[in-house]
Amino acid sequence: MTTTQITDTILMVRPAHFGYNTQTAGNNAFQTNDQSISPDEISAKARKEFDGFVDKLRAVGVDVIVVEDTDEPLKLDAVFPNNWFSTHQDGTIITYPMYAPMRRLERREDIVEKLQSKFGYEKLIALEAREVEERYLEGTGSLILDRDNKIVYACRSIRTDEGLMDEFALWMGYEKVVFDSYDANGLPIYHTNVMMALGVNFCVICLDSIKDAVQRREVTDRLTHTGKDIVSITVAQMEAFAGNMLQVRGKDGEKYLAMSEQAYKSLTPEQVEQLELHTNLLHAPLYTIEAYGGGSARCMMAEIYPA
Repeated sequence: MTTTQITDTILMVRPAHFGYNTQTAGNNAFQTNDQSISPDEISAKARKEFDGFVDKLRAVGVDVIVVEDTDEPLKLDAVFPNNWFSTHQDGTIITYPMYAPMRRLERREDIVEKLQSKFGYEKLIALEAREVEERYLEGTGSLILDRDNKIVYACRSIRTDEGLMDEFALWMGYEKVVFDSYDANGLPIYHTNVMMALGVNFCVICLDSIKDAVQRREVTDRLTHTGKDIVSITVAQMEAFAGNMLQVRGKDGEKYLAMSEQAYKSLTPEQVEQLELHTNLLHAPLYTIEAYGGGSARCMMAEIYPA
């Protein structure tokens, strides 16, 4: 089957000053602020984890475009570029409105221009003006795209405005599946991509986080109808970032599901076996980035789909 769901090219931003961002912590329950090591040590550890992850991806043939973060202005979450832009096979690049003021500084015209020049994106949809309306949509953190079937899945949160999601669906020709998802403490999940990861023919998802039975049935029906093998994870596994994965293509067309070491270790042997029916598994230690940033492997990778 020819698929447009996954790509062999991703962009990653090597962090200059990674750390705990108080602006995002209010609605990102995945962040923790262990102050036993200094901010400089946290940043150095994050860069080491970043470099190790890039090496593992490149070793299997994934084309990783590494962009260095700028020293100024300070951007503690620059390592998560998938939140501020996305690319699409129809020649569109979209930039998104971000909840945290510091995160808005991550948007870089030089990166957009470089991608337009190299990959031929002729249409730019810039949504950042919506920030003055306090309406946010944080890229493929908010939006889980079934690119083959033109379906967008998303859980509502302060960072995922349903009205903006409607506009995305209209512009890009996608059907919308929207739902509510909650963590163990009953708080809304801040980004859909921490509870759901969509591959070519499977979906890793924390169905237990969708409390409404009608919404849960709608999600499972759409996934089943489109031929996705559902790999259901627990809330505890979700909190270990087992939902924050991305399938990519390596050399010889081999498919890899990239995740953190913590996520991989949280999986049961049965889940590993189920996933390996569809894809190779690739994992790297990202403990510092996960703890202080509240995001994991998928958040670090912005997919590049040449026009």
